[in-house]
Amino acid sequence: MSQTEALWWASESFWRKTAIWVTAGSFVALIFLTFDTMSQITAGTKRVPAYSVINHRVDYVFDEKRNFQVPVIGPEEPLFGQMLTEEQAAAMVSKGKLTVQAKNCMNCHTLLGNGAYYAPDLTKAWLDPAWGSKEVREQSMVEFLMNPQERLHNVLGRRMPNLKITEEEARATVAFLKWMSSIDTNGFPYNFKPLDQEN
Repeated sequence: MSQTEALWWASESFWRKTAIWVTAGSFVALIFLTFDTMSQITAGTKRVPAYSVINHRVDYVFDEKRNFQVPVIGPEEPLFGQMLTEEQAAAMVSKGKLTVQAKNCMNCHTLLGNGAYYAPDLTKAWLDPAWGSKEVREQSMVEFLMNPQERLHNVLGRRMPNLKITEEEARATVAFLKWMSSIDTNGFPYNFKPLDQEN
């Protein structure tokens, strides 16, 4: 075989065309996956409830069919005793999210598994039994965020510094954490025992 009859799969033009087609195919797949992901993670969808979910009880129960715990949205149980419209709830949750970002909470904590592993994951923090009971949880969370050094949670192990969080920011952060707890995370975090909220 002469050099002019080189194997087709060894030619430079074949690999150039292959690279172009693979790149184009990957780009199309990426566009499709982006739109599919957006439809899965947007608030108000099946897996990510609307912000007004903070007007309801959120629990975390074992689902036999899926074989892990899933969020369950229950009866009306408004945050801080106030029913909010979707717009009001969105504004409050957004302010909480911005507070979490501005205070660099993910330098120590994780949300949905992302962040640092120095302090506890906050994905289901709203449901954490450490808050005592559902009757005192909201106020306990607000007081802890505003003044963590004086709380029992903070005397054991790693300690949270005082981040100078205002009451408005603390209440918004609690709203954000309640909304986060309603997201279907396919059972994450695993082996989490939620706060008992039965009447």
